[in-house]
Amino acid sequence: MEDYGPDIISVLDDDGVEHEFEVLDRIDTDDKSYVALIPYYENEADMLNDDGELIILRVAADDEMLLEPIEDEEEFDRIGRQFEERLADTFDFSDEEE
Repeated sequence: MEDYGPDIISVLDDDGVEHEFEVLDRIDTDDKSYVALIPYYENEADMLNDDGELIILRVAADDEMLLEPIEDEEEFDRIGRQFEERLADTFDFSDEEE
């Protein structure tokens, strides 16, 4: 039997530092793909200290899983709402500042 676990990817930041993220979901549109990520921690204590912020990035090159930030605010808001709807059963997206 195959063991299914979280889909973990490593991402290099602008300073060349590697960070691990769990891929929660992926949205494919007609011409672009997007991923919703959360930081991945092997240590549960580190996970509890994380703010739990969802990270949404555009897939720039699928074969190398090259990711880039979404600079266009309208595009980011539209994709962010789609991820929130899809992940609402698992995550609480209420804005704590309200």
